[in-house]
Amino acid sequence: MKDLFKRLVTEDAGQDLIEYAMVAAILALGSLAVLRSLSINLSRTFNGLGNALTNAAS
Repeated sequence: MKDLFKRLVTEDAGQDLIEYAMVAAILALGSLAVLRSLSINLSRTFNGLGNALTNAAS
């Protein structure tokens, strides 16, 4: 039993896969935050442009 526990603690066969998954999750969350901010800014810009065009046509 002691040897089994020792092997479980020292074995790192799946460690790379977990690290890649964590990096992918962090990148996905960062991308989501950037895209959400970009979406809000684009929406404000186009609304402002639309209002300016509406006021210019009046």
